[in-house]
Amino acid sequence: MKLTLLLLPFAVSLASTITFKSCHQKVKESIHGPPSGWYKHAPAPKHHILELKIALPQPKFPELEQHLWEVSDPSHTRYGAYLSKQDTEALMAPHSETLDLVSEWLALHGMTEEDVIRSSARDWVTIRVPVGLAEEMLDTTYYVYKHADTGESIVRTTSYSLPDILHRHVDFIQPTTMFARFKAFRSTMHWANHAQYAVSSPPGGTITGPAGNPVDASCNSTITLSCLRQLYNAENYKTTATNCNKLGITGYIGQYANNKDLQQFYQTQNPSAYGSNYTLVSIHGGKNNQSYEAAGPEADLDTQFGFGLTWPTPGTFYTTGGEPPYVTDLLTPNNTNEPYTYTVPYTYAIRVCAGMAALGARGVSLLFSSGDNGVGDRDSDPATQICKSNDGRNVTQFLPIFPSSCPYVTSVGGTVNIPETAASFSSGGFSNYFARPLYQEAAVSAYLAMLAPGTYEGLYNSTGRAFPDVAAQSEYFSTIYRGQNSPAVGTSCAAPAFAAFVSMLNDARINARKTPLGFLNPFLYSTGYTALNDITVGNNPGCGTLGFNATIGWDPVTGYGTPNFEKLKALVLAMP
Repeated sequence: MKLTLLLLPFAVSLASTITFKSCHQKVKESIHGPPSGWYKHAPAPKHHILELKIALPQPKFPELEQHLWEVSDPSHTRYGAYLSKQDTEALMAPHSETLDLVSEWLALHGMTEEDVIRSSARDWVTIRVPVGLAEEMLDTTYYVYKHADTGESIVRTTSYSLPDILHRHVDFIQPTTMFARFKAFRSTMHWANHAQYAVSSPPGGTITGPAGNPVDASCNSTITLSCLRQLYNAENYKTTATNCNKLGITGYIGQYANNKDLQQFYQTQNPSAYGSNYTLVSIHGGKNNQSYEAAGPEADLDTQFGFGLTWPTPGTFYTTGGEPPYVTDLLTPNNTNEPYTYTVPYTYAIRVCAGMAALGARGVSLLFSSGDNGVGDRDSDPATQICKSNDGRNVTQFLPIFPSSCPYVTSVGGTVNIPETAASFSSGGFSNYFARPLYQEAAVSAYLAMLAPGTYEGLYNSTGRAFPDVAAQSEYFSTIYRGQNSPAVGTSCAAPAFAAFVSMLNDARINARKTPLGFLNPFLYSTGYTALNDITVGNNPGCGTLGFNATIGWDPVTGYGTPNFEKLKALVLAMP
């Protein structure tokens, strides 16, 4: 009997091996062809190394999502009872059968456990393999694809297969079919000479802000830390909860926060913060190049306004490794794994969004800029618009942004001027991937009911997750970049500004011995919207249309509007 038990694991392994060798390869994912602008350049070199990410199913995700809804709903008895990291990892873990089968499949292709990198929840597997081996494993052929306009080159395929026994044990493998518009997403920020016309105001005077308070007239042409505090009714609030509250900012694709720029900014706009610093965390080999030449305009903007508004709240900057892939020489193609992209396939978006739900369940508020392309490309001329689906079919449609369209994050649109109007570039619309969550059903349905029948029919998914959720000023931000004053424009300005006010709200709650706000949207759509400044003028053109209009209540240009901090503070302190 003992001998039989000792041989049993080998027998199971042998049976699985036989099963793998005898089963058929079946297409796992495919696209109709490369998206618009990409063309097949040449076969990928067989020796080129790919870093493949294998996403394993998370069978307990519905349970994790239910936790998220309950702990984020101010009316629920579990509000604020956030999960631990260990709790969320247990709910993200694959089934043991999945782990065994995938490990056996990898072993069949010569990989040992030492060749495999697993995430802490074991739901992601990373392997580094040459193109030749990847082609054998995935029954596909990789090519170098080039973009006609940008000159970018990436190594991709339009279809890949797996043994049919593995299909329910693997969500997807990338990079395979994911083509991304890297340069379009490099930064949503641009410079003030491309901005909308600024409203002129008398020098040295004041104007009335959205809260009815006086605001320096200069804020109509230059946004500073003081302007944002005046505009959003937080002029007298001082953060003090430095032990339990943190503001995190992420930097992607070579965006380095320059410390000299930050200190110069502090000297100019928040002298009390001068000499203070933030915690730097490197993700996936992220670097910290402090030369002026390497300074990132978006990273500078985010840290200066995010940390500048919330000081002395501790700040963390996450520098993430990875560059957009390109091929300078066909024989030496560069790394083709990217940490973040502008447009992504359905399976990838669903999975990344699920990870954001896990953060929300742990009490983290995630905010993203909505984007700077209106409903797609900022072009209202039907003859020149370039809005095409990114699935190879190249169908004309509005282009919702990811991750801003993920239902587990808060999307921040843009406003301009005082009185505030919608920024014409403020991206917004409806997801093609994610269904509309219950928390925004009433608000979005009310907006859609106001549209004339047939408005933009076929161009957007009227049942999808709608975005943005909120907005903030997004033009004429006075930043320091490479030692010089550089006015910045874009919803990339709005996101760190709104996030800073959320951090202040958490500061107030922590001082009152309450939990932080966590995932914001259930609060914003239930009662929080009453403390926001509704934006009712403006639109976001694109895709040969005038886009959507800002209007009373929620709209897909500015969401529910901009923050009134004192009103929001009163609301969040009244919550459990």
